[in-house]
Amino acid sequence: MNIFRLAGDMTHLASVLVLLLKIHTIKSCAGISLKTQELYALVFVTRYLDIFTDFISLYNTTMKLVFLGSSLSIVWYMRHHKIVRRSYDKDQDTFRHVLLVIPCLLLALVIHEKFTFKEVMWTFSIFLEAVAILPQLVLLQRTRNIDNLTGQYILLLGAYRSLYILNWVYRYFTEPHFVHWITWIAGLVQTLLYADFFYYYFQSWKNNTKLELPA
Repeated sequence: MNIFRLAGDMTHLASVLVLLLKIHTIKSCAGISLKTQELYALVFVTRYLDIFTDFISLYNTTMKLVFLGSSLSIVWYMRHHKIVRRSYDKDQDTFRHVLLVIPCLLLALVIHEKFTFKEVMWTFSIFLEAVAILPQLVLLQRTRNIDNLTGQYILLLGAYRSLYILNWVYRYFTEPHFVHWITWIAGLVQTLLYADFFYYYFQSWKNNTKLELPA
């Protein structure tokens, strides 16, 4: 494992911890899109179908369990916790995420490396992860005001994918025959979706002002 992959994993883990900190400590999910969290839960469930059948390493299995458990627990908190769910803004979080799920599934059925159930589901999870942040970004544009923890959560998510791109570049030049077009293109699309948020985040940091996205 190279430093970019490890940094990407740790950044991804940090994003989840920041969100769980917000939910557990403040008992609030204000500004968080349940639709995006449900999509991430679906991403991990379909990606890690091999968790109990294909052992790669203790590190790999541990990370799979962490991301599966944390994503499902976040959805549970937002839907069922008697205090946390009150802060969820259902009226603003109206993105129809089924419009992301169905095209990603159809695309995975057409574009994949091998036509098996696990491989198609893995490819589906790659496509879905690339666009899962869209409901969250739409919610932020509607509410405009973004608290520090929510901003840090999204920044870390974008940074994780950017670090993974560096990991792929490194592996392309150091490992023979390392070519994974599906993952590369989906990862690039995912990173580009964060570009607008990155711009306004660093503008607010540079000017020491509250982060706000344009409507």
